[in-house]
Amino acid sequence: MRRKIAVGAALGAVAATLVTAPAAQAEGRGDIRVTKTVVNNGGNVIVGVKDVKTFPVAITIKDNSGVKGVSRVSAFNRNNGHGPVDHLGTSCKKISGTTSVCTATMRIDPAWIDDYGSGNEGWDANSVAGDWTVNATVKANDGDYWISDSIAAFRVKRAAVLTTDASPEPVAKGSTLTVTGRLTRANWTDLKYHGYINRTVQLQFKKAGTTSYKTVKSATTNSTGNLRTTVTATAPGSWRWYFPGTPTTMQVLSTGDAVTLK
Repeated sequence: MRRKIAVGAALGAVAATLVTAPAAQAEGRGDIRVTKTVVNNGGNVIVGVKDVKTFPVAITIKDNSGVKGVSRVSAFNRNNGHGPVDHLGTSCKKISGTTSVCTATMRIDPAWIDDYGSGNEGWDANSVAGDWTVNATVKANDGDYWISDSIAAFRVKRAAVLTTDASPEPVAKGSTLTVTGRLTRANWTDLKYHGYINRTVQLQFKKAGTTSYKTVKSATTNSTGNLRTTVTATAPGSWRWYFPGTPTTMQVLSTGDAVTLK
């Protein structure tokens, strides 16, 4: 059964996706320690509007008697304490007589995010996105245990979609080419994609016969997330938009639109 996660204060500065320093120990006994934690293989956790997202939390644990396991793992937004995530279970792999890596499987269901906080006044499901932290209770064979706080920092981000259309096709050399597109991102309140407004997006071009894109100019999304700009067609090639992302929204590239000259 799903339930709301009880959360405490998350301490320390947020790193990108990986924390390798030993965790702060809030409560426990003995010499057992969490020495390293990696969330989602070092990447951001990207959540859309339909697919359930599962991701691993790999916790390296050390104790002189050997590691018994992990009894509880929780994760939540470090700024507001929201944590609509399920801990599905944990499996441990023994590395040595004193060290094991225990991997917890976590799940975020976008269909549940809004319900998670529906009883709270002013609740915004999208406030779940941003900087998150992980807590875990780890146990040793000799009875040692620690309730380890803030053992990793990572980001949960809203999925984004970006489109490109260049016209006319083909275009006369030296003529004006109009490049349009739209940037949208997941909204966890109504489970739809909405235009991401007032965002700077880069227009990139890859000349035919080459392998890499280069940024030509930038444009800003309007009140519906739409993009529009013009360039001079000097060579055949592909045009695309690139959005670098924010702390709460993923980076995204559109598919390139190939344009030939006539």
